[in-house]
Amino acid sequence: MSKKLFGFTSIFIALFLGALYYSHVVQAPFLSALNQIKSTYFHTIEFIEDKIYQHTFQAKHIAQLNEKLIRYENNHLVMRQLASEIHDLFTENHSRLKSLPNVQLVRAISYAKFGDVNRVWLEIPEYNASKVYGLTYKELVAGIVIPQNNKPLALLNRDVQSSYSVYVGDAQAPGIAHGNNAKYLIVKFIPAWFTIHKGDEVITSGLDELFFKGLKVGKVISLNKSQGYQNAIIEPYYEAHDLNYFHIIKNIR
Repeated sequence: MSKKLFGFTSIFIALFLGALYYSHVVQAPFLSALNQIKSTYFHTIEFIEDKIYQHTFQAKHIAQLNEKLIRYENNHLVMRQLASEIHDLFTENHSRLKSLPNVQLVRAISYAKFGDVNRVWLEIPEYNASKVYGLTYKELVAGIVIPQNNKPLALLNRDVQSSYSVYVGDAQAPGIAHGNNAKYLIVKFIPAWFTIHKGDEVITSGLDELFFKGLKVGKVISLNKSQGYQNAIIEPYYEAHDLNYFHIIKNIR
């Protein structure tokens, strides 16, 4: 009797795990609950660590913050000067262009599925599920953010559905960067008349309104031609080893 019960229990568990892995309907309530638990856990751990750090390293931390504050104030003054000059330039030329970027710090909660390190659930306050966002990590392009079940899902660079507009090399050859679930990225649809070299840097173009122009993506390691275009194999700068905090670009202007 115990063997039959054990066998029945094993089959039930296997069927349940299979449904949980393949069915979005079954996954949705579990993911929502797990993400809420993880978010609460992260907030609690962060609160405790902050309190311990404040009491243990408060004096040293204050000194470091003072040094950073001096640097930030200097940089802020420089940026204010540049912003003022840009504003005067726009005004003088009666330009309607605006520069109102909006960048937000967000937290990674967990991988979307076991075994897939290219898809990550994010915690984004006041998330707008009608848009796609650019995702960065320490000024490097990390991927894009798309809505899935009205929740923010990060598709990191190597995911096959992660794509954005880029420039390649000093000539700023246009192309579209894609992931391929492998170590390297691919930049497709580079016009054949541009000269591309191994080692050329790939940056965002800003033409897709996901990223600012000039954010670093990676460097060219090889080239091939197909149907009148060039394709470049790219070694990305961002490596998704430690998932913690990212920045999303909510507006580029």
